[in-house]
Amino acid sequence: MSVLHKQLPIYTKNSYAKKNHFLFLSSVFFFWFAIYIYTPVFGLYLENIGFSYNSIGFILGSYGITQILFRFPLGILSDLLHGMRRYLLVLGFVMALISCALFLISETFYIILLARLLAGITASMWVMATILYSNYFSKEKSSKAMSILQFLTVFSQFVSMAICGYLVEYFGWEIPFWIGAVSALLGGILAWNIKEAEIERITESKKVFAIIKMTWHIPQLKMMTFLSFIAHSLLFITIFGFSPMYAATLGVKEGSLLWLTSAFFIPHALATFSLVFIKVKQNYVSSVLICCFTVASLFVFFIPYTNNLFALSMLHAVIGLSLGFVFPLLLGQVVHHSPGELKMSAMGFHQSFYAIGILTGPMFAGYIAEYLGLADVFYFTALLSIIAAILLITVKMKRLTNTNGTL
Repeated sequence: MSVLHKQLPIYTKNSYAKKNHFLFLSSVFFFWFAIYIYTPVFGLYLENIGFSYNSIGFILGSYGITQILFRFPLGILSDLLHGMRRYLLVLGFVMALISCALFLISETFYIILLARLLAGITASMWVMATILYSNYFSKEKSSKAMSILQFLTVFSQFVSMAICGYLVEYFGWEIPFWIGAVSALLGGILAWNIKEAEIERITESKKVFAIIKMTWHIPQLKMMTFLSFIAHSLLFITIFGFSPMYAATLGVKEGSLLWLTSAFFIPHALATFSLVFIKVKQNYVSSVLICCFTVASLFVFFIPYTNNLFALSMLHAVIGLSLGFVFPLLLGQVVHHSPGELKMSAMGFHQSFYAIGILTGPMFAGYIAEYLGLADVFYFTALLSIIAAILLITVKMKRLTNTNGTL
């Protein structure tokens, strides 16, 4: 029977030179840059080469399939994979390189689907990156490590998406894939040379199936994961999916998508970064989440009523701001409710199952767009968000009535 060994960092956060942090964080930048450089125009690209909305939705959602398959097992087996973590991270860059190469050599459905699945494998290796970087810090500073990674993730995604439209407009549809391939190569080289934190292995161990069972019974974990499922569905249906396609129906050129992505990601990044310094008290978390999901639902609902880029961008600014609070708060709740020895498996569970939203959200949206129209995609997404708010309100009221507890 396989066993997992608990690991304890033996160095403080000052044990690693700034150059090691710089090297690691540079590789993180290229990690996300390689798979997001083409994301803003990916749906438009698929539409341009003749794919139906149904096929587009399926391909967009397929990015989540391999994440569903890999993230939870990687979280569960993180300790067993101790000696392989850096190599698995490098493997993620290799998958991104192959993915971009496949986009360049073929426009057939199955090759593009395979390329997107490989990009999902890259994203799955994020579990390894979070573990490796958290070991640069003492246990008390682990939340700081995650905040740094979260902000850099948003920053990398914003930069890649901000320049993508201009690149396509001036250099053609293939240039983002070329840049993605180069970024994957550079990031892989950096990841190969990162310094791993030395850790002390102790003898305490648990059976894998016992850990899975204990993870399943962590209080609030399934609730937080379901909410994150809805939030990721919203994200990948809108700015990572059908919002640029709706902008195109308004006559917005690829280069002008900069304004749409900037409107979304600047407030999104600022909201995420603010939570590095502002601690939301536990008894206010559910109220903030209810507010964010409700506001997001309202502003997504009005997307089909916009008729120009400015109005569309303003709506996305509020949506981005709302989700900028939702993601780190939900992540913080997973950490808060997870016992120390189960944090990595809980994180793997959380990341793996919210990836179902990355898969099913765009798939259903593609089906709706194909048979009902683009407007109904956003009505459907608004409904998902208000369901999350109603669920939070119901749970909050029940707990206040029965136990005076907090979410």
